[in-house]
Amino acid sequence: MRNLTYRMIYKAGGAKHFCNSESCEHFSLNVEEKDNVLSIAINPKCPISFEKFDIIMPYIYGNNDKIFVNGYQSWTDSMEYEPNWQMKELSRSTEFYIMHSFGKSMGLSKSGDGNFWKFPKKGFFYGWSYGYVRNGNNVNIFGTLTEKYGYTVVSFDCNNNQVIISKELEGVTYTEGSKLLELAFVSGEYDNAFDEYFKLIGTTCRETKKRKGYTTWYNYYNNINESIVNRDLTSIVNQDVKFDCFQIDDGCQQAIGDWLITDKNKFPNGMKAIADNIHQSGMLAGLWLAPLAGVPSSEIFKNHPDWFIKDKKGNLYKTGHNWGSFYSIDIYNKEAREYIRHCFDVVLNDWGYDFVKLDFLYGACVLPMHNKSRGEIMTDAMDFIRECVGNKMILGCGVPMFPAFGKVDYCRIGADITENWVNKNTIREYCSNPHATSNAIFRRHLDGRAWMNDPDVFFLREENMKMTFEQRKLIAEINSTFGSLLFISDDI
Repeated sequence: MRNLTYRMIYKAGGAKHFCNSESCEHFSLNVEEKDNVLSIAINPKCPISFEKFDIIMPYIYGNNDKIFVNGYQSWTDSMEYEPNWQMKELSRSTEFYIMHSFGKSMGLSKSGDGNFWKFPKKGFFYGWSYGYVRNGNNVNIFGTLTEKYGYTVVSFDCNNNQVIISKELEGVTYTEGSKLLELAFVSGEYDNAFDEYFKLIGTTCRETKKRKGYTTWYNYYNNINESIVNRDLTSIVNQDVKFDCFQIDDGCQQAIGDWLITDKNKFPNGMKAIADNIHQSGMLAGLWLAPLAGVPSSEIFKNHPDWFIKDKKGNLYKTGHNWGSFYSIDIYNKEAREYIRHCFDVVLNDWGYDFVKLDFLYGACVLPMHNKSRGEIMTDAMDFIRECVGNKMILGCGVPMFPAFGKVDYCRIGADITENWVNKNTIREYCSNPHATSNAIFRRHLDGRAWMNDPDVFFLREENMKMTFEQRKLIAEINSTFGSLLFISDDI
């Protein structure tokens, strides 16, 4: 990693400045390289904030190279490209709808990076935290060792034969010395290289078991009740195949955000009784939560709007369009943290659930705040969530990838599956079977290293289904080959 050049735009003294060297008028960089790890720290002479921070390395791309770029979060499409391809891009009309006016006000653009990072031109590919160039079975990996200093964007510029490492540092003003980057370069055979990369990160997989189970979501969605759950639970017990897990998905709480207020009309005996029934059936009990989310109709939002993220003007900031739009908790609010901690304590210890599926976690870092970048916020959020859950298991979902490495036991690595096989020309995180199966293949290197991969469900049923048998069989085979959490979601 030599012959580095820099491209920096920063603000100091109320003015914008440009710099392309390790030493500038208002700061200097301390650059160290050891054992293929590059470390960079800043020593500011006055308050500094960056609009752009790029490190540029020369790299010669071959015609047979394949370039992998990692999508922003669990659902984001992630794949290998050829040097002369172009990354998938929204149509201009779709982009306008999502990023402006009504779409933006509803939070349609918040689950991915479209709000703060731009799609590139042909021959230019970017991803988050790490990426690689593959030739045959050998790869060159460029990857961060931590995101607690801010997200790292790895870009491959095939037009100019460069690799560009960018730091996403919006919202941070540096007044004292601080680390900015720790980047590793690892080269070798695919599996050996990823083993070495995760060794450098210092991450180990919390869970090692491949499990199979059932989730209520993809047949009933949130239209579940105690009768349906107990009926399917009994039916599973009567099958010849042993299931390891039974997970209750969205639909048991009174409102999104009110995780301890169960809908008594749907679950009159409460959620502890359901967990007890699952345990009596010889399976682990799982419960879906979106612990940072709250809708306007929830008690938590009505009583504590001050707990939720606000923009620079002090206005509440919508973080997603689901459930008619929702908001996300500011994880640095002390009262909110205690509420989240209490929710996990009740669900895991009083109700007795063995694992929680935690969804829409990206909401923690939709905006930089408290002089912290998005990457630092998401890292803090995952540290806090793991602390709350303790030794119980987490199935992560809708979460930016690197901050969750080693913090969750299982993790979704692709988009939601649907009942039909169609591409979606909307945001890159939208439900799509082609994206989900592609991600299961191209993110296979995370399985057993960062966590155990959850490729989402496969379908057995003929009813309520628009896919052919061959399409359903393909999903099942891909999930079984590359995944470690094999769930179905049918009327048993």
